[in-house]
Amino acid sequence: MRFLYLPLALCTLARLGVAQVTPAPSDSPAPATPAPDKPKSGFARFFEPSDKPSFIPFPVIFSQQETGLAVGASILPVWRFGSDTTTRKSNARFVGWFSQKGQTSLQATHNVFTAGEKLYLLGELSYYDVNFLYYGLGNDTRKDDGSELGYKLIIFNQRVMPRVAPNLFAGIQYRFTGLRDVTYTEPGEEGGPNKFQTDLNDGLLTAREAEGGNTSGFGPAILYDGRDNVLATYRGQYLHLHGLFAGKYMGSDYTFSRFQIDARHFQPLFGSTNTILAVQYLGQFHTGGLVPFRELSAFGADLGGSIYNYATLMRGIYEARFRDRQMMTFQGEIRQKLFWRFDGAVFGAVGQVANQFNDFSTDGIKLAGGVGGRFRFNRRDRLNVRLDYGVGSGGNSGVYFSVGEAF
Repeated sequence: MRFLYLPLALCTLARLGVAQVTPAPSDSPAPATPAPDKPKSGFARFFEPSDKPSFIPFPVIFSQQETGLAVGASILPVWRFGSDTTTRKSNARFVGWFSQKGQTSLQATHNVFTAGEKLYLLGELSYYDVNFLYYGLGNDTRKDDGSELGYKLIIFNQRVMPRVAPNLFAGIQYRFTGLRDVTYTEPGEEGGPNKFQTDLNDGLLTAREAEGGNTSGFGPAILYDGRDNVLATYRGQYLHLHGLFAGKYMGSDYTFSRFQIDARHFQPLFGSTNTILAVQYLGQFHTGGLVPFRELSAFGADLGGSIYNYATLMRGIYEARFRDRQMMTFQGEIRQKLFWRFDGAVFGAVGQVANQFNDFSTDGIKLAGGVGGRFRFNRRDRLNVRLDYGVGSGGNSGVYFSVGEAF
């Protein structure tokens, strides 16, 4: 597991549960007429009193073989621009941690609707100095081949999409990744040769990939977002189509094209929002020249960046356990309200990676699934704390403790 948020202190949960405004006794004197509100100035003018932004801090702690003990913090602001309550709320995420073995991660992401939803902004700026297990390329990697791989990585990804119709946005995106200081000297998990070195020797990876380099490209982005809430959706549809064209004209060391489709559907079951069905299809496809190993399509690739590589796909399979030029995956989830602030979920997924589109086959499908719990940390904004346990093809399993729904 890559990010494991420290379970919230019981006293914090209790405080949330009892934090209510006590009504004044019936025989209290009538309050004085309030003075007229002063005009708002500066940043405060963007918020109405009932929609003050929330800034929710979380500690971060996890431990694994590649990092040792790691500690850090996360802040998750949620806010609304303007006074129109039909404008969906924006959110951001700031995460930083430092590990016992000297590894570091700093991540900032944002998901912003401007006032009146005239503009939609989705972006990320992240830095990683990390180690993780590399299993090789393709849909049939072996668990015993897991070998430690380290690198330093900078990611900048920004999409700017003006609204062209209700719930429909169209614009452009730019993406830059810079990979440095790739290390792969440690032996494999079973004491054999490092898989990254073996793939280099066999010509499956190039010397240029082992040295790192930059990927830079831009392309169109179209989004239909009819979700009622982006943090925990009860109903609505979501369709995101975008392309990326990386090349030397953009300062990239690699030249290739990427196309992606992300389609989601949400609906209540049994006539109420107590039970929600959520489904997602995601396909990512590459054409053109060499796609560096870190930019390949992969299941659960936390370290590839939170926006593009989709850490929430195929929960139960280790990060980038299967990676190749093409990928398709489908996942479904049932979310059930239980009692007080606690909810439950069951989820399942199927997926596959392939070198060419015609290499997809039914006998190559990978499976993943599991169960989870939810705590409605911020009921006003539907911000949930999520704990999932998943198992998947390839002999992997994982515990995922995070903030917000998986999709």
